[in-house]
Amino acid sequence: MAATLEVESTLTDRYQTTVPETVRRALQLGKRDKIHYTIRPGGEVVLSRAKPPEEDDPVLGSFLGFLARDIASHPERLQAVDSRFVRHLQSLTGGIEVDLETPLSADDE
Repeated sequence: MAATLEVESTLTDRYQTTVPETVRRALQLGKRDKIHYTIRPGGEVVLSRAKPPEEDDPVLGSFLGFLARDIASHPERLQAVDSRFVRHLQSLTGGIEVDLETPLSADDE
């Protein structure tokens, strides 16, 4: 079993602290990395390295950029969505449950 290491750091007047070198090495932290805090019911706080964000979809990013530029260039083209159209869409999708956290199947990827 690995030995338990204990280190301390001090809070500044602005509630900031330096992450001790021992902790930085253990978590493989570098400058600008994010730290994740897990606060347990007994008051114990566990620090871990935050997972990096998932890569953005470059195709979706390009499409959203295109939309943003088009809206900025031609705001007169924007139109309100007709309420009948919204009701029609709701009738097509009503009762369908979607869990955004469920991974896609290999066929849907």
